[in-house]
Amino acid sequence: MDKLYAAYTENNKIDPKYYDKFSVKRGLRNPDGSGVMAGVTNICNVHGYVLNEGEKCPDEGKLVFRGYNINDLVENVVAENRFGYEEIAYLLLGGKLPDKSELENFGRLLDENRELPDGFFEDMILKAPSKNIMNKMSRSVLALYSYDDCPDDTGAKHEVDTAVSIIAKMPVIMVDAYNVKQRYYNHGTMFMHPLIPGLSTAETILSLLRPDRQYTDEEAKLLDIMLMLHAEHGGGNNSTFTCRVLTSSGTDPYAAYSAAIGSLKGPRHGGANHKVLEMQRCVMENVQHWDNEGEVADFLTKILKKEAGDGSGLIYGMGHAVYTLSDPRAVILKKNAEKMAIDSEFEPEFRLLETIERLTPELFKTVRGNDKNMCANVDMYSGFVYKMLGIPEDLYTPLFATSRMAGWCAHRFEEAMTGKRIIRPAYKSVNKEKSYVKLCDR
Repeated sequence: MDKLYAAYTENNKIDPKYYDKFSVKRGLRNPDGSGVMAGVTNICNVHGYVLNEGEKCPDEGKLVFRGYNINDLVENVVAENRFGYEEIAYLLLGGKLPDKSELENFGRLLDENRELPDGFFEDMILKAPSKNIMNKMSRSVLALYSYDDCPDDTGAKHEVDTAVSIIAKMPVIMVDAYNVKQRYYNHGTMFMHPLIPGLSTAETILSLLRPDRQYTDEEAKLLDIMLMLHAEHGGGNNSTFTCRVLTSSGTDPYAAYSAAIGSLKGPRHGGANHKVLEMQRCVMENVQHWDNEGEVADFLTKILKKEAGDGSGLIYGMGHAVYTLSDPRAVILKKNAEKMAIDSEFEPEFRLLETIERLTPELFKTVRGNDKNMCANVDMYSGFVYKMLGIPEDLYTPLFATSRMAGWCAHRFEEAMTGKRIIRPAYKSVNKEKSYVKLCDR
């Protein structure tokens, strides 16, 4: 095995010169960081810059679902003091905003589909506990294939029914997987509450998660905003593209959605929120006076110089692949997080995050000599919000997946209906042919 271990390193490196020689766009990215155009979509527009005569120019961020700006979607829900994730899910799946009757019927449909199949919890979750909730969610979604009478049916009715069923079950799978992990790996207690009909997705999550099942309306509606903001983010993000790639092969929905969860788990994608938390904790532990901008700036400078933090030189939670001047999700989240943090024990931490957000661009320019536009991304404040809600860190990325399932489903529908061709990019082989050597001569 030692030789195989060595071969892993020796035989899997490609000389970087080949990427330039053959004009390979690593990560499907153009030299300016923008994504290679791989498709068209009616579902979502993620806008962060404009191209002016071929030059990438910064712009305020916009996130648009089916033609509707995320700011309008969230602000109207907040103004009407109601829950909005179900409306977003319907919009993404159906392509239009539901009327009152359609929204109520959709809510009832989610209610009817939340329960896991008989024996599923015992066989798929309890008997095989996982240290990672995302892996268990991926496995569980894939396992639902076995409980479907026609799992390979890719007709419209079955696709829609399956999507609604999985969206409804994600909160239950997530909380069940967490409770089992608590019992087996953290020596905690499992709380297996029955479902309460008529609750929103956000309320269902808090009701299942909390031992006493108690939560305030303000808490549930803040979590609902989190779900709305994470529900969709364009066809080019890694997990959505993964879902579309699998869909293009003609595979079943369970395989496509399970793979998307696996992609989101990665620390360069949805799992990035854990790196943000680690960095924020590091700042809080090493800066004595959080309200002293000079102290904060000095420590952030150490992080940028790789003298502190994880040694990467990165200030996690700042910067985005598309957004330049602002991430609309971060703007909305910051505004609503502040409402809950004001006059509470969490206000000093919120102010510290504000300070990190404000200081980082200028420090990045000073330390690195780089005047790249940089804004806070959604992860800067998402972990803080979950912390205020008392949600364990194990569930930060799983909550992202629970919300994003609606977007994945919408993109699967679109790829299945209009793609009509398996996604197969080209790879240039740079290995030269060799003459075969007989076993006895090696």
